[in-house]
Amino acid sequence: METVPSGISTAGLARFVEIATDALSDAREEIDALNVYPVPDGDTGTNMFLTVSAARDAIVQAVAEDPELDVRDALRVVARGALLGARGNSGVILSQMFGAYVSRLAEGPGDLRNAAMTAQAMERATDASYSAVGEPVEGTILTVARAASDAALARSGDDGARVRDVFTAAAAAARDALVRTPTQLKALGDAGVVDAGGRGLCVVLDAAETVSTGRRPSPVPAGTHRAPVPVPVLDAEGVDLTPDGPSYEVMYLLDAEAAAIPVLKKTLAGLGDSLVVVGDERLWNVHVHVDDVGAAIEAGIEAGRPYRVRVTHFAEQVAMHGARQGARQGARQGVGHAEARRSTTRSGRKVVAVAAGPGLVSLFEEAGAVVVPGGPGRRPSTGQILDAIMDCGAAEVVVLPNDADSIRVAEIAARTAEEGGEIRVEVIASHAQVQGLAAIAVHDPGRGFDQDVREMTATARHARHGAVTVAAKQAMTMAGPCEPGDVLGVIAGDFAIVGQDAHAVAAGVIERLLGGGGELVTIVSGAEGEALAAEAAAYVESVHPAVDVVVHDGGQERYPLLVSVE
Repeated sequence: METVPSGISTAGLARFVEIATDALSDAREEIDALNVYPVPDGDTGTNMFLTVSAARDAIVQAVAEDPELDVRDALRVVARGALLGARGNSGVILSQMFGAYVSRLAEGPGDLRNAAMTAQAMERATDASYSAVGEPVEGTILTVARAASDAALARSGDDGARVRDVFTAAAAAARDALVRTPTQLKALGDAGVVDAGGRGLCVVLDAAETVSTGRRPSPVPAGTHRAPVPVPVLDAEGVDLTPDGPSYEVMYLLDAEAAAIPVLKKTLAGLGDSLVVVGDERLWNVHVHVDDVGAAIEAGIEAGRPYRVRVTHFAEQVAMHGARQGARQGARQGVGHAEARRSTTRSGRKVVAVAAGPGLVSLFEEAGAVVVPGGPGRRPSTGQILDAIMDCGAAEVVVLPNDADSIRVAEIAARTAEEGGEIRVEVIASHAQVQGLAAIAVHDPGRGFDQDVREMTATARHARHGAVTVAAKQAMTMAGPCEPGDVLGVIAGDFAIVGQDAHAVAAGVIERLLGGGGELVTIVSGAEGEALAAEAAAYVESVHPAVDVVVHDGGQERYPLLVSVE
């Protein structure tokens, strides 16, 4: 893999986002508890975790698709992944910092030393974070970022300074600046906490120090970032966070020309506060707190095409946070998760399923599932699955990732959803779409949750699965070498058959799956795979008349045929 003169490699970049994701996962609850500014919504840690997790997901997928991924392309993948996965004010700011940092590294060093270029990239990231916010406030993540980049610049000027020295100085300065945030922002001082976003940035910088030096910072003792004082709460009515503050958080992605952004910022600034607009080229992430939701969205429409619009009413958000805190307290007092969940409005059970094609979407929806679009090349992020879990309104959720590479993402989303205590989530490790179809076929919300999960899990595991696809490049498989255009038969995720005739390969897959017995063959046709599916079904009926066969139109890409045997 190519490395830029800064010494950063694709592998090192992937390791950084992996370590940062894990570290934010560990610190998420602590950071959420610190969250009192700009609003006490209790989710800054989760938002930053999901933002970096999206960057991690993006680079893992990109490297899987192209193991020789150029480091400059890898940098862009990480920056774009963070932007698309950004959540909340701090998450959006963090994604902008990633983008600015990456843009400096991608330019190359010229005559600059490695340490100097790294420090300049950090300075650019800080400048970008300030410019992204409508009205910068000191004592926040911005202040921590400035302290880190100033220290990086100072250290880079020393003789013999190396990149790891810059990251070490930056991380140490950030930790020192974080301690001072309660003296800079009254809301923090009153609550006796440091800034939540600043704490999250320290976690990210600590991860950078770990990657560059091999050392891990000492664990932060419990209570270090919190003083024993009460946190301010809403008034009795709970109508808003402050007597005169905006009531809604509005976020959306925006497809627009750069020339339209200054006007958009001016319009949104007049509607509310906590304005953040970040991005480049035609993709922008917009975040603002307003009372007039319609006006905020209309401003986006005038600028371009807004999509993925999310609106949160702060009173509801804080009420939910209170319910989560109550659930945690109830659990500590021995009340248990079941009673904690009854304190919320969630009820019933839902299945969240990842579907790889329009036909599969319909099949899962007809079975009552909440569907998250996925499939090769467009696997869902942790945030997308988490949204589906949280938005379905159920107290019990079963997740069917239906793809081996999406199982970990689903598990992270599940654990994140359970943090509040008001929802129970189980992930069934379905490695294929057809396993998910088999599992949801036996789903019964009328029985106990544990029993339902056991039945669905057992059915998914017992559904032997295969597929037919076409080779896109020369490679060595378990069945021998293949050339572009060869037809490949897949058994349980491994390439087991190489041939030239799709019908013969399909028959071979079916025979191998039926070799262990079976009563039902399920065939799912992909895009332009209807004829192949019909012939495969006819083959089963002819050669195995005692076996039932069902054909569905899945519409999935890359795999003209999916097969399962139960």
